[in-house]
Amino acid sequence: MAGLIWVDSDYGLPIFLLLTFLGGAAAFASGRAIALSWSAEWLLIPAMIVLSAAVRFLHFALFQENLFSLHYYVVTLIVMIAVAGYGYRSTRARQMATQYSWAFARSGLGWRAR
Repeated sequence: MAGLIWVDSDYGLPIFLLLTFLGGAAAFASGRAIALSWSAEWLLIPAMIVLSAAVRFLHFALFQENLFSLHYYVVTLIVMIAVAGYGYRSTRARQMATQYSWAFARSGLGWRAR
C-alpha cells in the first residue's frame, strides 16, 4: 500500500494516519454541521475539496511532502468525502427520527416510515 495510499517513506503511514485522523474529525464535523443546517448533501463536495487541500497543505508544511501531488490529493479527497458523508447521514437520520418521530424511525444511517 505504501506509495499507493500514503507516501513511501520511513514515516509515511504514521503521518498519513495522523493527518487523516485530524482531517477526518474536521470532515465529520463539517458533515454534521451541513446536516444540522438542513442543507443539501451535495454541499459536502465543495467543502471537502477545500478541506482536502488544507490537509494536503499540512502534509507539505509539516512533513515536506509534495504539495501538488494530484494522486495523494484524490486519496485524501475520497477519505474526507466518505467521513463527511458518514457524519451527514448519521446526523440526518437522527434529525428525521427526532423531528418527525410520528412518521419516521431511525434505521442505521437512514430512516424508514413507521
